[in-house]
Amino acid sequence: MKASDRNWPMAADLYCEMHLEAARPAKRRWRDYLPGALVTAIAALAAAWLADHYAAPLVLMGLLIGLAMSFLSQDPRTHAGLDLMSQTALRIGIVLVGARITAGQFAELGPLPFALLVGIMLAVILITVASARLFRQDRHAALLAGGATAICGASAALALYSLIGDKRVDQARFTMTLVGITVASALAMTLYPILAAELALSDTQAGFLIGASIHDVAQAIGGGFSFSPQAGEVATIVKLTRVALLAPMLMLVGLWLARAGGGDAAKRRIPLRLPWFILGFLALAALNSLVALPRPAVDAANMAAQALLLLAIVATAMKARLHLLLDQGWRSFAPIVVATLTSFLLALAAVELM
Repeated sequence: MKASDRNWPMAADLYCEMHLEAARPAKRRWRDYLPGALVTAIAALAAAWLADHYAAPLVLMGLLIGLAMSFLSQDPRTHAGLDLMSQTALRIGIVLVGARITAGQFAELGPLPFALLVGIMLAVILITVASARLFRQDRHAALLAGGATAICGASAALALYSLIGDKRVDQARFTMTLVGITVASALAMTLYPILAAELALSDTQAGFLIGASIHDVAQAIGGGFSFSPQAGEVATIVKLTRVALLAPMLMLVGLWLARAGGGDAAKRRIPLRLPWFILGFLALAALNSLVALPRPAVDAANMAAQALLLLAIVATAMKARLHLLLDQGWRSFAPIVVATLTSFLLALAAVELM
């Protein structure tokens, strides 16, 4: 693996999105965001044109075009714009989705789906770690893959890696896990809505399946809306619940590593606050439940949310480094495959209980 790939600068936070730049300048000029923002906007417009002229799913077109243009993320000039589009646009879009959510939709889901979600998260991590010996893989690398799959993809892997450390999982393996998780999430976003339709799942069931099993936030929400608007709303609720579980999961992993000889892993402070975009989503949903929002305002929010989510999905796909997959043997991807299949099968089984 090339040195430039081994030292791919990245960072993460509890917002469940990864950054291409670990150390960003304290002050940016608007010109710094232009290259990445412009290529994302052009790709999104191309996706919209294809979806309109060929009756193809808009989100799927954005994902495929973004993956095809992923080579652009190797240019540092695009990093600021791609981070802006994949993070800020996504978060504002999620807040605006709250304009079409009401308390009644939360009540319709009931407590069972949320209990099942916690069970799925724990089972995915435990099964992935247990399978490591079968494929002759390190259990810490399996923990990284399982935790990232169970919560919110690449950024959960980055947050977990800050606890696990490079002494247990080297940088090359960590980068490979990031790429594998991103590709698995992209494939899941493409396939799961199709499988849900083939299985004749209802909108609620499809939304839960997609929101509970697709790794990254943008792809989970996009996959839900590619099935139907109602499925997208359910997928958003379920996926944001998974995001909220990141901090408790990090605490459990820190305790486990400390008991296993992790030393200072448990001493690291893990913030227990909810990300601002989840709070904004809940606030707008609460407002929509208490007051009948004007129809033009709801329509405008829906259009803006759809545009922002498309931009976020395109930028997220463009940040995937697909060429790194060729540098690793198939066994290295076994934990990711196990975690992805376990997550999907458990979510599908949970759907039958709803």
